[in-house]
Amino acid sequence: MIKILILGGTTEASALASAVAKRGLPAIFSYAGRVATPKPQPLPTRIGGFGGVSGLTAFVAQERITHIVDATHPFAAQMSANVLAAAAQCGVKAIALTRPAWRPVDGDQWQSVASIDEAVSALAGPPQRVLLAIGRMHLAAFAGQPQHHYVLRLVDRPTSPLPLADVSTVIDRGPFTLEGDLALLENQRIQRIVCKNSGGDGAASKLTAARRLGLPVVMIERPALPPRHEVHCIDDVFSWLGDHY
Repeated sequence: MIKILILGGTTEASALASAVAKRGLPAIFSYAGRVATPKPQPLPTRIGGFGGVSGLTAFVAQERITHIVDATHPFAAQMSANVLAAAAQCGVKAIALTRPAWRPVDGDQWQSVASIDEAVSALAGPPQRVLLAIGRMHLAAFAGQPQHHYVLRLVDRPTSPLPLADVSTVIDRGPFTLEGDLALLENQRIQRIVCKNSGGDGAASKLTAARRLGLPVVMIERPALPPRHEVHCIDDVFSWLGDHY
């Protein structure tokens, strides 16, 4: 009997959960707990970490999971590595449903960097108004460039002081639009953007807006992961499931 564990938090994970529920397949949806008000899912849902590889392995065994779909954020590298290790230990199948990475096109002014620390270093120079579109986990690192005014776009309103001296916030949840992002960049007088190469359509409009306005982008590239089976659409997940049960 098939039973699927969907590791979510992305738009793709939610779409997969809806498709799985419509097909009546047994499944559990898991959120990491990064967002205070996660989107309700049409599947039994858990929230929180597993406690590393051993915790995930125990959960998979306890729930009799047969297939794991890693539909976490492309930068959730530790979770994705844990999935591969746990799947190997448990002898279950695993696949990653992920977004293709963004690629620069004519007119883009990207500076590609490999890490948060490199992104911070790339901001050396005169004061600017910088849109930090990186979530809230690594904000403290940018205190190392205190000359800038940082504009943050966050899903949840901060409940504690932010680790940046000169900062303002915009509370919004994607998917975003080109018109909305053009307005954001112009109204906030943004001069540079820092973002992660998350890929997909839901957050790509800020890159199109930056291109139109001639703004430079510091692009943090994805972390390296062990080899894994990756697909980019839900139909491919179901094809894979059909091959394994």
